[in-house]
Amino acid sequence: QEVLGEDKLLAILKERELKIYWGTATTGKPHVAYFVPMSKIADFLKAGCEVTILFADLHAYLDNMKAPWELLELRTRYYEHVIKAMLESIGVPLEKLKFVRGTDYQLSKEYTLDVYRLSSVVTQHDAKKAGAEVVKQVEHPLLSGLLYPGLQALDEEYLKVDAQFGGVDQRKIFTFAEKYLPSLGYAKRVHLMNPMVPGLTGSKMSSSEEDSKIDLLDRKEDVKKKLKKAFCEPGNVENNGVLSFIKHVLFPLKSEFVVLREEKWGGNKTYTAYEALEKDFAEQVVHPGDLKNSVEVALNKLLDPIREKFNCPELKKLSSAAYPTPAKAKPGEKGTKNSEPEDVVPSRLDIRVGKVISVEKHPDADSLYVEKIDVGEAEPRTVVSGLVHFVPKEQLQDRLVVLLCNLKPQKMRGVESQGMVLCASSVGEPRQVEPLDPPAGCCAGERVYVEGYEGGEPDEELKPKKKVFEKLQADFHISEDCVAQWKQRNFLTKLGTVSCKSLKGGSIS
Repeated sequence: QEVLGEDKLLAILKERELKIYWGTATTGKPHVAYFVPMSKIADFLKAGCEVTILFADLHAYLDNMKAPWELLELRTRYYEHVIKAMLESIGVPLEKLKFVRGTDYQLSKEYTLDVYRLSSVVTQHDAKKAGAEVVKQVEHPLLSGLLYPGLQALDEEYLKVDAQFGGVDQRKIFTFAEKYLPSLGYAKRVHLMNPMVPGLTGSKMSSSEEDSKIDLLDRKEDVKKKLKKAFCEPGNVENNGVLSFIKHVLFPLKSEFVVLREEKWGGNKTYTAYEALEKDFAEQVVHPGDLKNSVEVALNKLLDPIREKFNCPELKKLSSAAYPTPAKAKPGEKGTKNSEPEDVVPSRLDIRVGKVISVEKHPDADSLYVEKIDVGEAEPRTVVSGLVHFVPKEQLQDRLVVLLCNLKPQKMRGVESQGMVLCASSVGEPRQVEPLDPPAGCCAGERVYVEGYEGGEPDEELKPKKKVFEKLQADFHISEDCVAQWKQRNFLTKLGTVSCKSLKGGSIS
């Protein structure tokens, strides 16, 4: 995406091949976005570069102790095995690579002295600014986070490279290195940056945000489940993690992408240019469900050799030791920070815009409709709603609704309902009911959230015993302006507020 020091790069190439390094802090489990730098490392090797991969174990500890000291060695071994498996999966010859651990040289007398020398010239402001995009930001930051950028800068000198490669999120650390290394008498290096791939939720793909990423060892059913929930609304090419993965991983590796679909929807189509696929998706020629299914197939082909390698007892043991399952709280004890969240907040609800594709009377219940509702997934959901006496069938057909998607599916008179259509309801008698209206222009699958709770992740499935929805619903109401609210905070999509037609002061159910 960006190169700093291109003139120097070209000058080196006139004399010899480039020496370059890529570093990764051994913190959370590597995920599929790591294929972005891996495919570029493959390019560097094909171009004749000397490539070093640094397992930055000390950095992992310094970054707000993301890797506890006692797990450092185990996680570094896990990273080494998994990165090698990834490279083998995309056909990169390992004999051309050099693998180095940070603690192999970062604890030496010379390196330690340089850390002190650097700390005597770097301002606190510059150190904090350099790590802002990379080091975990907390309310009471530790001194270790200020050391992190300096160590990464010194790595360039101690690994004896011409250039460092990393994500564009590293840019501030790279410019920090360019500014401060010469003050110690060391040469300024070249810096090359790859784009950051959005996660499945639309924001940065992160090891610490489970639903935003697909782990390299996720089972096929987990891959399916995560892709099914991924943000991929029809026609929207912005912050679309599914499309971005195709653009930055699948296309560079294969030079083509096949959209798999049934003959009645046009059959399979092979794209040899990403731009053509993006254009067809923007024009809604390609449906999100077909796109997700096709990515699932292509991704599993990449992951199968990695899963197979880690299926041996030795690596299974290493994986569970490096990333132990957090202990659950005993009955009567408060949960740990890693246990299930107990905060009852609206972001735990998976509420989406849906489009009603069909409406039929329930075969065994006079008051119930059975609807097929598109919520941006591969298949429409079947939803049973008690709206027969309140909303004529023709008023539901083809309209947009607001659907709660993460309730546990339950059978209603023999038909399994996979969601709940949220409706405004009058307070007095006779009872009136109106389905909530998303803003005009919304697409099926678009996320509905409560103002101030935009960033949270919904539960995969709401556990009935926890009564999360019921506790939140107690504070749902319709304002005097007919806007849906929770504790006076509006229900929103990116296009505006969710409302109803006329039932001001009503409840929501």
